[in-house]
Amino acid sequence: MLDRHLLRTQPEAVRADAKKKGIEVPIDRFLQIDEEWRTLITGLQARQADLNRSSKEIGALMSQGKRDEAEAAKETVRAAKEEIAAGEARERELEAELRDLELQFPNLPHESVPVGFDEDKNAIIREWGDIPPFDFEPKPHWELAEARGLIDFPRASKISGSGFAVYTGWGARLQRALISFMVDRQTLRNGYREVYPPYLVLGASLYGTGQLPKFEEDLYKVDDDLYMIPTAEVPVTNLYRDEILEAWQLPIKLAAYSACFRRESGAAGKDTRGIQRMHQFDKVELVKIVLPENSYDELESLTVDAESILQELGLHYRVSLLCTGEMSFSNAKCYDLELWSPGLRKYLEVSSCSNFEAFQARRANIRLRRAQGDKPEFAHILNGSGLATPRLFAAIIETFQQEDGSIVIPDALRPYVGTDVIA
Repeated sequence: MLDRHLLRTQPEAVRADAKKKGIEVPIDRFLQIDEEWRTLITGLQARQADLNRSSKEIGALMSQGKRDEAEAAKETVRAAKEEIAAGEARERELEAELRDLELQFPNLPHESVPVGFDEDKNAIIREWGDIPPFDFEPKPHWELAEARGLIDFPRASKISGSGFAVYTGWGARLQRALISFMVDRQTLRNGYREVYPPYLVLGASLYGTGQLPKFEEDLYKVDDDLYMIPTAEVPVTNLYRDEILEAWQLPIKLAAYSACFRRESGAAGKDTRGIQRMHQFDKVELVKIVLPENSYDELESLTVDAESILQELGLHYRVSLLCTGEMSFSNAKCYDLELWSPGLRKYLEVSSCSNFEAFQARRANIRLRRAQGDKPEFAHILNGSGLATPRLFAAIIETFQQEDGSIVIPDALRPYVGTDVIA
């Protein structure tokens, strides 16, 4: 959510920056309702002051024996109370409409973000490692997984439909190994505190991180106000909803493994082979709550922390700075980690590392106080995947496949998997 003062004082700048994300915002309607709301508030305050004066006059008139005048004053007070009650009801209606309008405004892109509306405008910041060479034709991960009995796609489809996978044998062990390795790397070496969150959250949590109301069609809803999480970002960020943190507590760095559940309604027909895009998948999420002046330095270190997983595994990747139109509704700046897939011969996004500035904090009411007696202010919040497993799993078996169909396990994973080679 944006600062209401910004909407009032710089409406054209807000309109222009939102357009950079390809979003038309209801700024004119917001200003109209906001003006009515502020005028009403001023009128109610003046009417309440009149009411207070009239109430005091009644006692004075009664003490002076001016009963008739006192009764007339009582009638004036009664009418004023009715008028104030009606005004307060209208105030609540206007405030609710303002809130609904505010939720339609995206976060505005940081000045360092390139302007554009497709991936061609993304900026490649750096690459790590080399594209692995093969002296044979590398197979895509779904062929390798089926041949080695790592994933059972037909039975997954039978029990759950499309967009699901059953990991079996060494595949299940590799999946579990990846989760443990990534959590250990982020907590034991990169300084994050581990959290194991619920997989079901209330609607307020999804409003807090920006999934609601805009992306409700991509969520799995369990009942009237309970949803399956699309990412651990939601429960982990909302741990501090409606709280005031002390400055000395920051930065807060949290790492959480969870399963994630997404309808992927906007991605129908895209990346359908194998495990490129799933309705259920596993992910280790990184969340930071930081001082505003440090948030862009924290974004750089968050991205490096996510990259450390790929470097430990010896996988070639690149870091892209997303252009305005490629970013999400809620972030101000975002780096994507794109992992090379030898079987598909293209890069696959395995992590997005984002700075939301105060956008999520304002929605979730997460504030900080710099010193005792200081007025609380909104913290800055960041998150990133560290990492999502499906495409990582796919890239590992594609990158380390051998001509005979065996798969070499990266050194960092061998203590977790329990073998050097899946033969």
